Amino acid sequence: MNWLTSYVRPKISALVNRNDMPDNLWQKCGSCSQMIYQKELELNLNVCPHCDHHLRMPVDDRLAMLFDRGEYQCIELPQPAVDPLKFRDKKKYPDRLKDYQSKTGEKDAIKVAHGEIDGKTVVVAAFNFAFMGGSMGMAVGEGILAAAKLAVVQEAPLVTIPASGGARMQEGILSLMQMPRSIIAVDMVREAGLPYVVILTDPTTGGVSASFAMLGDIALAEPGAIIGFAGARVIKETIREDLPEGFQRAEYLWDHGMVDMVVPRKQLKEKLGNLLDLLTNTTPKAPVLQLQDKSSAEDVPPITKA
Repeated sequence: MNWLTSYVRPKISALVNRNDMPDNLWQKCGSCSQMIYQKELELNLNVCPHCDHHLRMPVDDRLAMLFDRGEYQCIELPQPAVDPLKFRDKKKYPDRLKDYQSKTGEKDAIKVAHGEIDGKTVVVAAFNFAFMGGSMGMAVGEGILAAAKLAVVQEAPLVTIPASGGARMQEGILSLMQMPRSIIAVDMVREAGLPYVVILTDPTTGGVSASFAMLGDIALAEPGAIIGFAGARVIKETIREDLPEGFQRAEYLWDHGMVDMVVPRKQLKEKLGNLLDLLTNTTPKAPVLQLQDKSSAEDVPPITKA
């Protein structure tokens, strides 16, 4: 073997057979297993065109979908202490945070944005499931409080969009303390007389579902979203009984009165705009007619046919 076969030929083969095809052109539907062209999926708001299954949606795309003309402003969130418990599993917690910050371009699992929805100023706190499964730690708690304070200052409705596996185990008891803190944030908004709407997406579980996510004045849910506290497998093993079909899905919760509406993603912006209009504009849009009392009604002559 000489330098032609050991060096030149591999170099030429690498140039000729180079594959410039990106590896994210297609995505497989988790329901019908059909392969979907990524651009088609994005144009369809991450909803499968074959079976209407709602795939998880990137947080930036979701915010752009809800706000008018896709225009909104994100606020800078307070940064709590990093790794106060000095937690380590397979890697140090600060290193894990840096990995996810590098992958997602975000500081943590929540974004707080404000802008207009159907012409009305609204504050939205949306979870990023791509960041450690949207787990709720101290940074997320700070984000929800910041969103509530901004809503009060702007006298605007607050909308939260959870997508989370629950509390962040790397922060232990400090992550669990974000549950009462998030409830305090909701109380701030209610005391100011402002609407609080929750859009439950897949998945909404654990400490998130056990706190602010189930306290909305109106609770909307996307079709097929998993909503619950413990996982279905854990519940089944605990009670040793088969669970009902569709258990913990959005439609099951709607049937049992746990959510107010199950809204397809394509209709979500319009539906949210209508609800916010009803909740913020309390004056009637037409004159209110006073009903006649019984005495005056008796004085009205009956209508006779000609």
